[in-house]
Amino acid sequence: MDAYTPTPEDKFTFGLWTVGWQARDPFGDATRPPLDPVESVHRLAELGAYGVTFHDDDLLATEPDRAKAIERFKEALDATGMKVPMATTNLFTHPVFKDGAFTSNDRDIRRYAIRKVMRNLDLAAELGATTYVCWGGREGAESDAAKDVRDALARYKEAMDVLASYVIDKGYDIRFALEPKPNEPRGDILLPTVGHALAFINELEHPELVGLNPEVGHEQMSNLNFVHAIAQALWHGKLFHIDLNGQHGPKFDQDLIFGHGDIKSAFFLVDLLENGGYDGPRHFDYKPLRTEDIDGVWASAAANMRTYLILKAKSKAYRADPEVQEALRAARADQLAVPTLAPGETYENLADDDFDLDAAAARGYHYTRLNQLAIDHLLGVR
Repeated sequence: MDAYTPTPEDKFTFGLWTVGWQARDPFGDATRPPLDPVESVHRLAELGAYGVTFHDDDLLATEPDRAKAIERFKEALDATGMKVPMATTNLFTHPVFKDGAFTSNDRDIRRYAIRKVMRNLDLAAELGATTYVCWGGREGAESDAAKDVRDALARYKEAMDVLASYVIDKGYDIRFALEPKPNEPRGDILLPTVGHALAFINELEHPELVGLNPEVGHEQMSNLNFVHAIAQALWHGKLFHIDLNGQHGPKFDQDLIFGHGDIKSAFFLVDLLENGGYDGPRHFDYKPLRTEDIDGVWASAAANMRTYLILKAKSKAYRADPEVQEALRAARADQLAVPTLAPGETYENLADDDFDLDAAAARGYHYTRLNQLAIDHLLGVR
């Protein structure tokens, strides 16, 4: 066993929909057969994963009888010791959700969507999940004429308030995590970025029960900096869960293996997660390449965990490097944590500053050196 072999202590988790993806896309049929969720649980446990997550419909991949599917799934969890830290509900596949779920123009569909989530919340609580992810992939529109977004957001809020009340009344130890995404499958999805979702949470009746589940690819699809988004979520105390994968810039949602996109961003993301106070699961929401057979599926699952552990080791070495520490001081990075006003000072004290404008403007911050040191560590030459 080498240093990059995962163990359950690493808290790596996978959605059943990831390894179970049959590789069907808008232009091609499936290249792999359905995968039994029970097999997924056992194989992921053998690879060193901590747990699995699921949409309600994922459990029915090979067993259409819901009661039997749940029983077999629970037996697999007991046999392997795997956990279910998070669950979610599929509110996007069935044609009934073509205009949305919580924000559909059809009131009956909105009511059905809430019932569907409540039913799966019961199962999530039974299996010990403490986070419930809400991805509104169909909540949006292709035309601004289709719906009044103000009304849509009011209905979105209403649904989250109802679900929060349900969890409270049932006594479930569950918090909700909104998952932002800018587009796909809808042309424009509501709550498209971390910032939009944070603002929305402030309007809810129980904001303490609602946080975020940001995904690498989703934020990068908006051409935004994912590390910055995670830092802000941590700053707000709202990083309830995280989806890790890879992405090549603002294109379609690629769901690549973690680190198989922007490796430098992945490095600084791991550095932030490992040193920024996040203690939740490291959850992989990716898709095995459509070109892979079933053996390639398990190879891809292992690759996610191995890449994370490699980057974790690189981060540790980077932070321990005396030259990096000296470069950070030269960049004055340590000064950013110092309050601009000292204890007891007010804005009036700013008038007393003896400040040399030209000298301050002439100073360099040596960021190129810091960047290169990070690259050196990533490429293994330090």
